[in-house]
Amino acid sequence: MNQLTATGQTVDEAVKYGLAQLGVSKDKVKIEVLDVGKKGFLGIFKSKPAVVRIEVLQDPIEEAEMFLKSVSKEMNVEIEIEVIQRAREYEFKIRGKEIGVLIGKRGQTLNALQVLTQIVANRYSSHYITIMLNPEGYREKRKEILENLALKMAKHATKTHKAVHLEPMPSYERKVIHHILAHHSSVRSSSTGREPNRSVVIEPKSPR
Repeated sequence: MNQLTATGQTVDEAVKYGLAQLGVSKDKVKIEVLDVGKKGFLGIFKSKPAVVRIEVLQDPIEEAEMFLKSVSKEMNVEIEIEVIQRAREYEFKIRGKEIGVLIGKRGQTLNALQVLTQIVANRYSSHYITIMLNPEGYREKRKEILENLALKMAKHATKTHKAVHLEPMPSYERKVIHHILAHHSSVRSSSTGREPNRSVVIEPKSPR
């Protein structure tokens, strides 16, 4: 039961009754007062109960977890998720067997799942949140690969005096490239194209 209509002699009593019926605390619900009610007077005027509608707010992270577990199960992969929060950023540390199925070639399946999981979370959130899926430390390994790639391509660009265009990658992977080359003496990096095909270009700096 996600919502109900409750009545009471006062609005506070109606809310208290409704929360008890739903088994949740006040900070987990949205309350709409339908009627403030009216007290009787000397038996001449009848009293009228207060009426409220109480809706349980769905937790965006819980919804995202359920979605990811459901999709993983359809892929015949059973997973466990540990959520680490950093302000409005959430890292889903994922453990399980056959985890490579979720990652896919060069992380393409994982990146797609991440986009979908984030869409689900933000459907239930009042503010934008970011989710990163990190199965079995894959993101740390991928970061090291990207840093090595950035330095290798920077060397190539410097040697050939030509710009190097990398394959399209998500924004957080592009940030890894930009960060490692931010203070490079010989090349500069920039992003080009539109999502989801936005990519990094590494080009030699013009001689002064």
